[in-house]
Amino acid sequence: MAGGGFAPTKDPNKDYPGKLTSKVLLTCFIAATGGLIFGYDLGISGGVTSMDEFLKKFFPAVYKKESSSKPSDDQYCKFDSQILTLFTSSLYVAALVSSLFASAITRKFGRRITMMAGGFLFAAGAILNGAASAVWMLIVGRLLLGFGIGCANQSVPIYLSEVAPYKYRGALNMLFQLSITVGILVANILNYFLAKIEGGWRWSLGLAVVPAVIIIFGSFVLPESPNSLIERGHIEKAKEQLIKLRGVPSVTAEFDDLVVASEQSKTVEHPWLNIFGRRYRPQLVMAFCIPMFQQLTGMNVIVFYAPVLFKTMGFGSSASLMSAMITGAVNFVATIVSIVIVDKVGRRVLFIQGGIQMLLCQIIVAVAIAAKFGVSGNPGELPKWYAFLVVIAICIYVAGFAWSWGPLGWLVPSEIFPLEIRSAAQSINVSVNMIFTFAIAQIFTAMLCHLKFGLFIVFAVCVVIMVTFITMYLPETKGIPIEEMTIVWKNHPRWRKYFDEDDVSKVAC
Repeated sequence: MAGGGFAPTKDPNKDYPGKLTSKVLLTCFIAATGGLIFGYDLGISGGVTSMDEFLKKFFPAVYKKESSSKPSDDQYCKFDSQILTLFTSSLYVAALVSSLFASAITRKFGRRITMMAGGFLFAAGAILNGAASAVWMLIVGRLLLGFGIGCANQSVPIYLSEVAPYKYRGALNMLFQLSITVGILVANILNYFLAKIEGGWRWSLGLAVVPAVIIIFGSFVLPESPNSLIERGHIEKAKEQLIKLRGVPSVTAEFDDLVVASEQSKTVEHPWLNIFGRRYRPQLVMAFCIPMFQQLTGMNVIVFYAPVLFKTMGFGSSASLMSAMITGAVNFVATIVSIVIVDKVGRRVLFIQGGIQMLLCQIIVAVAIAAKFGVSGNPGELPKWYAFLVVIAICIYVAGFAWSWGPLGWLVPSEIFPLEIRSAAQSINVSVNMIFTFAIAQIFTAMLCHLKFGLFIVFAVCVVIMVTFITMYLPETKGIPIEEMTIVWKNHPRWRKYFDEDDVSKVAC
């Protein structure tokens, strides 16, 4: 099927044997808990920054502005503080930096060591934040949390894609995103209840040590991926591990391909230089564009600042935390839906369908806010039907993200890179993700203040662009063994020009 170049094409002579064994399931479940630390932080930040006690202690100017505002004031600007947003966004700069260093650790010492390092760094940050008595302690704690997240996000998706049988790679890799949603949901629930007790913000921040401990102990018991073992010269151990994971007595075909891929990767002395070569151009574009667009959906605005956003729109403090908890639950359930269907319907269908769903919801939310708040930001009396409409629209939007751009933003980049550049490319993927996460977290409240309801129109335009990009440039990758992934690029009408003609002619169209 050369015409569109979008259907998955696999060598018909290659059909790696293997079952969905209990060992591989348990291994992937444990590894995926690395997403808990990222999710917990995403969920906890917005809730804590909407707690009056926290604002009064560390950001008194914001608290005074927020607590003294009247219904007639401009509600769009009540939380506009660059220092307050720095508390949230500083973490993502640290995650960006650590993901770059994590690339070398992942390649030289294996995926497990990088996960373990991430857990220890995150635990240190959680303890410092929970004990914070000054803003600098909060910021340093956030930086440590960021270092931990950078390590986990760099190593866990790669590990899952390497360990999973190719027929189930989509579903098993998405366990990482499921863990992120679990972390978000748990954080929202804790924020709702802890906001009612004195010093509740300390518990919210300090309890981040729990998911950190989970990933630390998990990384101790996990086996190393066969790809990583081969990459570091442990050939026989890699074969034994692959047999255990696949649950069959012979894995010759898959193992031989892994060895060949490893030998080829050793000819690449400088992955960070080679990744910019012509033959890796398609994957490099995806490593940059997919995480960028994932953030430009506007989803993290909802996750970071859902309580702040709802509070700004006139919901009470408890009601805003309840609304955030509801969106967290929707996020979790919709991710499970994605796990069930991703290896059946494919990546492209979910990307496109989820994007259209998010687009429609963003338009609805923009119209609803514009109709009630206008340009002045003075909503007057907010009826219950209005609050219900906004929450429902946001929940549908969250569901669209959770079964498309959320998990696929981690799955697709982790499965498309050849072994020789995989660690470096995943670092680029995480770094771009964190750059845009930082930027949006840092400027959101200012954008809300100045663009008002137009902020959601901006994100809607971004969704139109990213759906168009996926439609034109992303080939389908379901059902393709990870070490044969280059074949989909050679078959794609817009990417095949980056490969030698001899390479293209060898691929059946």
